[in-house]
Amino acid sequence: MGENGRRLRFGYFLMPEADAPLLDIAQRADRYGLDLLGIQDQPYQGRHADAHSLMGAVLGATGRIRVFPAVSCLPLRPPVLLAKAMATLDLVSGGRVELGLGAGAFRDAIGAYGGPRLTAGDARAALEEAVLLIRSMWDADGGGVCFRGEHYRLDGAPPGPVPGRRIDVWLGVTGPRALALTGRVADGWIASSARVPPGRLVDARRRIDEAAKDAGRDPADIRRIYILSGSFGPGGPGGFLNGDSGQWVGEIAELALGYGVDSFLYDGDPEYLETFALEIVPAVRETVMRERA
Repeated sequence: MGENGRRLRFGYFLMPEADAPLLDIAQRADRYGLDLLGIQDQPYQGRHADAHSLMGAVLGATGRIRVFPAVSCLPLRPPVLLAKAMATLDLVSGGRVELGLGAGAFRDAIGAYGGPRLTAGDARAALEEAVLLIRSMWDADGGGVCFRGEHYRLDGAPPGPVPGRRIDVWLGVTGPRALALTGRVADGWIASSARVPPGRLVDARRRIDEAAKDAGRDPADIRRIYILSGSFGPGGPGGFLNGDSGQWVGEIAELALGYGVDSFLYDGDPEYLETFALEIVPAVRETVMRERA
């Protein structure tokens, strides 16, 4: 259990380089017992495979691991079609899909692909609208969905398919107002150690928790997913997650015990995927369980 009482979950962050053995990596993560596979979604990267198409292939090639975009680039992914795509993947996979969603950080790259170049405020407002719209499409009882927002409008859109279970919506955001948005409306928060180092987690957690309480929500219901960037082996550059397996175990356990993180995705060389899954993960679970006892 993490500090918030949730069972710890572990996974891999897959960079969808089109020339990489993507399905083999995903199958290894599944075979090693990892819980989650997050697939980066940057459609404007010419060397990347399409994340959502890859999700379908991964779900067909694996049997148990849960798969999600980390995170879907909203400006290039119309939310009504996101809702349909995620519901479809969830149904055909037997309920192994979650939705990671982001406002889109690279405006020029998005614009080069024909997407809108939104200000930070507009991007955040569009993200909030998208969460509400997507859930409306999933929760509709058969009648047409009407939505009137500043960025999105639906005029009696037929909903469906309806997912077989509640799909979580996790937001990959970093700014103070976007963190508050996470606390108000999201099921989870996705952060990367490369962009949100441990020293910033306390403030981010406070903003999410306060916003959740103000909205009448229990902060413990919001998952905290942390993408771990680092390197293995002695004699490395030092610093956070740059060292041997023992250092990784200690630092991940501290994230769970002291910062309330409950889900961890290894973002690194897949050559060390077995080490992470079969050595580090069990040791972290044991350490956290022992400390909590």
